[in-house]
This record gives sequence, C-alpha cells and structure tokens, in this order.
Amino acid sequence: MIAQLTQESISLLDRLIATPSISRDEEATADIIEEFLRCHVKGEVKRIHNNVYVRTPLWDDNRPTLLMNSHHDTVRPSASYTRDPYAPTHEEGRIYGLGSNDAGASAVSLIAAYRYMEEHDLPYNMLLAISAEEEVMGEHGMRALLPELGKIDMALVGEPTGMQAAVGERGLVVMDCTAHGIRGHAARNEGVNAIEKAIADIERIRNFRFERRSELLGDIKMTVTQINAGTQHNVVPDECKFVIDIRTTDAYSNEETVKIVQQLLESEAKERSTRVHASAIYPEHPLVKAAIAIGRNSFVSPTTSDMALMHGIPSLKMGVGESARSHGADEYVMESEIKDGIRLYIKFLEQLLK
Repeated sequence: MIAQLTQESISLLDRLIATPSISRDEEATADIIEEFLRCHVKGEVKRIHNNVYVRTPLWDDNRPTLLMNSHHDTVRPSASYTRDPYAPTHEEGRIYGLGSNDAGASAVSLIAAYRYMEEHDLPYNMLLAISAEEEVMGEHGMRALLPELGKIDMALVGEPTGMQAAVGERGLVVMDCTAHGIRGHAARNEGVNAIEKAIADIERIRNFRFERRSELLGDIKMTVTQINAGTQHNVVPDECKFVIDIRTTDAYSNEETVKIVQQLLESEAKERSTRVHASAIYPEHPLVKAAIAIGRNSFVSPTTSDMALMHGIPSLKMGVGESARSHGADEYVMESEIKDGIRLYIKFLEQLLK
C-alpha cells in the first residue's frame, strides 16, 4: 500500500506544482486538495477560505486530538530560476518545481499517512488540515482556521526538516522606535540631538540581558537592524527612527517582552505585532517521545512556521525535504524522500501514545 500511496502522492504533488498558489491566491490548489480528499478519505471534508481539513470518522470527544498540518501556498518564484517553476519535472529521482519542497512534499505525505491511518482505532483523534497563507502568516490562513477546529491537544507540522524533529523555534517581535530631540543649528551647538539619544538606547539594547533564559531556546536576541535620521548636514535632528528585531523565546510571552523593552528605552517603542510566538516542546512530551522512538533526532529550527500561531498547543515540526532548498531557485524534492516521509509519518502515528 505504501507504494501506491507514494505514487498517488507524487501525482498529487505534480498537480499542485503545476498550479500557481502564491500566498493569498491559493484558491486553485485548495480546489485540487479538496477534490482529492473527497475522493480518497471517508471523513467529512470541510473548507474555510483556502484551508481544507478533515476529521477522522472514528472521532471520540473523550480522546486527545492530534492536528496534522502543512501548507499549500508558496512564495513568489525567484528571478534566478533556470526552469519553469510551474512545470513539474522529474529528473534523476528529483521532482523540480515551486513548492515541491516547501511544503508540497510534506502536505501530500501527511495526506497519505492520514489515509493509511484513517480507520485505525487509535488512542487519539486525527485532524488533517492543509492550510493557506503560511508564508505570510495571513489573516485567512491558520489564523482563521484554528478557531474553526475546536480543541486541539497537540500538533504535527509538516515543513522540510529532513524528517528530523524540530522541537522549538523562536518567535519574532519587530519594534519601531523613535528617539525625540530638539531641532537646532549644528554650527551654534543648539538643540538636543535625537541621534545621540538613539545611540544611548541602542547601547542599552546591546548590553541588556533578560533575567530568564529558555532551557531549550536560550537567550532572547535583540538586534537593531535599521536606523534613519536627519534632513541635512547642518541641522541637529529632532527625530531618529530605528528598528529592533527581537527573537523571542518561551521564557517570556511576546507581550511581556515588549513591555520590558519599552521600560528599558527612553525612545518611544511600538511593536508591529505579537502574534509570532516562540514554540518549545520538551523531551517528556508524547510527540517528542514518538519521534525519538522511530529514530528521529531533535533540534531547534532556525526558521518559523505556522507553529508560531499555535500558541498554547504543544507542537512538533517534522517534514519531507530540506529547509536549505526552500525559497531558492530550481526548488526540488527527492521522490525517495516522499516515500520515506510517508513511511516515517505512519510509524510516528502508530507510535504516538503507545
């Protein structure tokens, strides 16, 4: 059966590659996935916006629920492509095409594993969701989908990790800061220089250490990445703007982190968003135990995913392909990786909550 599932998964992936699905414009690939699931699963297939999901027919409200999730949207193709990004091409065991690796291969492999396990009597409920707008964390992707799904106890997220187990990823807060001074003439030593006030705050950022440290993710990292001030050489600027990139951890909520930074600085500081949360899951959790039991290694991922939006839900990221191939030109995934991914997902699901 694995051989048949693999071939059908590869055929589905070919269809997805051939159909443009840039984030926020994924209706056509959502149609393909919805049609495929209606033909191949027994659970009731539902859709909200361009997110498609199905619950196992053997549902029991007294059991914990596992969300199996990957996404079908893509970034825009790189200008460096030497191939047609929408022409699925098979060469020497590789499948080339935009979205093949990130995250089409994981999506079709999770669908195959769900199909295989759908009618097994498991100690948990399975909920499969192939979502949209992951690449932009858009309002009609996981943010709209999660409230529709009800209570979720744990999540398996399919992203290219070489089928190793990513047990954590940092969150992100971007803060726009403004140092205020008093305008004056540089020749007469007038005014209060906003650049100097910004420099003092930037030095505070460089030297500051948060009191709590995440056991898994380490220290929160703050980096000033942009700065802008001044109108001409002889005018003391009354405003200096700078941007802080903050990579957050589970030691503090994003909201707590923002408050601490605002109290640290003299400059006005405003966060753009606090929705991209850190994710961390520890060795004693059943998701991690199941991954280790089937021979997977654990690591902390440098990239973000929809796990960042699953705040409060223990989540493990594990998927087909390699992260280094994502978002680059001539993206590809190995056919053998899809076969192995399906096999390992099934082993994982069989092992979970044993």
